[in-house]
Amino acid sequence: MPAAVLHGPAYFIAFRMTPTTIVTGAAGFIGTNLTKKLLATGHHLIGVDNFYSGSPENIRLFAKNSRYQFIEHDIRKPLKIKEKIDQIYNFACPASPPRYQKDPLFTLETSVLGIRTMLKLAQEHRAKILQASTSEIYGNPLEHPQKESYWGNVNPVGPRSCYDEGKRAAETFCYEYFNRGVDVRVIRIFNTYGPYMDPADGRVITNFINQALRNED
Repeated sequence: MPAAVLHGPAYFIAFRMTPTTIVTGAAGFIGTNLTKKLLATGHHLIGVDNFYSGSPENIRLFAKNSRYQFIEHDIRKPLKIKEKIDQIYNFACPASPPRYQKDPLFTLETSVLGIRTMLKLAQEHRAKILQASTSEIYGNPLEHPQKESYWGNVNPVGPRSCYDEGKRAAETFCYEYFNRGVDVRVIRIFNTYGPYMDPADGRVITNFINQALRNED
């Protein structure tokens, strides 16, 4: 069965009995690379994205893969999937400063409401879930390098707070669902870069590359 795009408020998928992995933010930079890796290792994968910052071109890379299916969906809203889910990777949130500052309320809601949607889905299916958090949960840190036990120095009302505090709240949701028996993992990512990254991402590596291409310092 070829990859498909489904639309609507709820989705019911029941055509396989094989283990299933969900990747949210599947059309984004990290989501695309993760999708390639998981498909290469035999996963049946359901990609989820609303294309706020992801690219439809990335989804088309997998259009002919029979083990890939795509759902266009905003995870701020409930997601219903009938097929058994084994793993969830939640990468749905704009991480580029120009993108997440474009609509701060959307960014905050994607982190907070989105992780609750996916944690409920993980709880329902007894699936493992990995939350993509960020170095930004440390804010403007007073400790270098930051240890995982460091609580950070975050401005709750600054221009970056929609992303920083959204991710911090998402970690709290993860902690509470972990205490209720959900198999939750959290990774705090620092300035990841690589293929499929938007040249206008706005973070340090793309800024350096763009400045070098313009023969600037």
